[in-house]
Amino acid sequence: MLLALNKPFGVLCKFSPEAGRRTLADYVAVPNVYPAGRLDTDSEGLLLLTDDGALQARIAEPRHKLPKTYWAQVEGAPTAAALAALRSGVDLGDLVTKPAGAQLIDEPTHLWPRDPPIRYRAKIPTAWLELTLREGKNRQVRRMTARVGYPTLRLVRAAIGHVRVEGLGLGQWREIEPGTLWRGV
Repeated sequence: MLLALNKPFGVLCKFSPEAGRRTLADYVAVPNVYPAGRLDTDSEGLLLLTDDGALQARIAEPRHKLPKTYWAQVEGAPTAAALAALRSGVDLGDLVTKPAGAQLIDEPTHLWPRDPPIRYRAKIPTAWLELTLREGKNRQVRRMTARVGYPTLRLVRAAIGHVRVEGLGLGQWREIEPGTLWRGV
């Protein structure tokens, strides 16, 4: 079984309870499924869950080259040089990221409001980036955008392989066919 969940902001990426915190158990009442990869508590969007350990490993492992697409709202207006740096790989000190897809986009029209909303500052513009990675290091997108001078304010995982978050309401999930992930990848 493979489920696609639109994980809300502030939800811990685990099922076991934690006092005063929301977890995946608050949204998915399907027994014996576990996250295939992680999504930070302060990130939102597409998370895959499965009861198949081999499938879980295949989805989570970068060596399987399953692209993950993110929408990042960043502080400031990224320059062509910053986008080029994101595309070629960013030296984060402890590692150099692999080349990534990076482009400016309009704010996604079907994006749900975040609760709580990001802090609005009238004198500091924001922009939206679409980043596509084939690796998944800890807080990688946030570290990459900050390193090129544009800190991430909001981070949404939009897609994993060919599975997209569109059509899933916040906190909603649907069952999908595993083959959908790799179609054409």
